[in-house]
This record gives sequence, C-alpha cells and structure tokens, in this order.
Amino acid sequence: TQHQLLVSPSLWQARYSALIAGIIYGKRRYDHLKPIAAEERRIEEEEKKVREEQERIAKQLAEGTLFTQTYCTAHMWTSQSRLHCQISYFALVLTANEDSILK
Repeated sequence: TQHQLLVSPSLWQARYSALIAGIIYGKRRYDHLKPIAAEERRIEEEEKKVREEQERIAKQLAEGTLFTQTYCTAHMWTSQSRLHCQISYFALVLTANEDSILK
C-alpha cells in the first residue's frame, strides 16, 4: 500500500511561488541580455571581416602579389600644414592560359 504524504499548504504555496518567481526573473533577464548579445555578435562579425581582410593582404604581401602605392598631399589650413597620405593596394594577378606565350 502507498502512503500519501500531505504537504503543508504554506510549503506548497512557497514552492510554487518560488518557481513562478524564478520563471519570471529568467524571462526578464533573458530579454535584457538578448540585445546585448546580438550587438556583441554584430561587432564580432565586423572585427572578423576586418581581420580576414588584413590576413588576406598580409598573405598577398608575403607572396609578392600585392603592391602598395602611397599618395601624399599637403594641405594648408590657417597657419598649420597637414600632410594626408592615401595608400592604395594593387593586386597583380599573373596567370597563364593555354593560348599564352608563356607555355
């Protein structure tokens, strides 16, 4: 035979109140952290793209297939002279196909 255990109504109410309060707290906390995590993921993706581009350029520089050219221009504003430089990257692609004279 089974003995049925009677739980005090105050203990029952306390347990289920704590359970419901935990569910509500968890939902609010999740809603608070979700946009923060989304922003962190977006920033991480942007940093990843920049890092991949830098790695690609470094690899091409190491292989000797990327040349840089720097343009510098001087601008005069009031009594100060400022030098602005722009670096342009040129990729040199050397390919030989079957019709090429490099056979």
